[in-house]
Amino acid sequence: MSDENKQNIDFSMVLASAVHDMKNSLGMLLNSLDELRTEYQDSLGTSKRFNTLHYEAERMHNDLVQLLGIYRLGENNLSAHIDEHFVPDFLNEHLARHTPLLEGLGIQYQVASEDISGFFDEDLLTGVLNNTINNAIRYTRTLIRLTAREEDGYLVIGVEDDGQGYPESMQHSGTLSFKSLDFKSGSTSLGLFFASSVAKLHTEGDRTGFIRLRNGGSLGGGVFEIWLP
Repeated sequence: MSDENKQNIDFSMVLASAVHDMKNSLGMLLNSLDELRTEYQDSLGTSKRFNTLHYEAERMHNDLVQLLGIYRLGENNLSAHIDEHFVPDFLNEHLARHTPLLEGLGIQYQVASEDISGFFDEDLLTGVLNNTINNAIRYTRTLIRLTAREEDGYLVIGVEDDGQGYPESMQHSGTLSFKSLDFKSGSTSLGLFFASSVAKLHTEGDRTGFIRLRNGGSLGGGVFEIWLP
């Protein structure tokens, strides 16, 4: 191995370590923001500046989680640890994390799930949903809905909003490749690539998970779905 290649590998590890530290620091910041919101609910609960700070900190935290996941994927060190979960409980517990911000922004929220269990990696799916909900918060008008159902032998978990929906260029079904990331335009679709990678880690027989982006659904806006076999 040449000295140049060794330096490149070492530098990628340094970046990954720095991203990990930043992620942890932002996690502590988010916890502090939650405590401040609780302590000063009357003054901060509906503060536009405070909610913007909370939203942007959450968005950066999600981006760092995804960057670490993609780094691990590139190092062949990202795998799914599959366990059985009761889906309505998983979605309600997950949504509870976002409830203070949603209420502060005046956004309604719902869970519409069949009483089903699914087999998936809880941590990886949490990372996907965090990013998708954060994205829905940005574009919805008044309502976000988490959904879950069984279809064609897949567990389908969705995030719907009542915004204007995805542009035609983003509507997609299947898996994304790294080549689909467009760094020049500034629209990297990093979250979608991470979600697609997580879905692909879930397999059963010859079936593999995938994501689907479309418009419509029960709210008429954007619909993100992750299909897990």
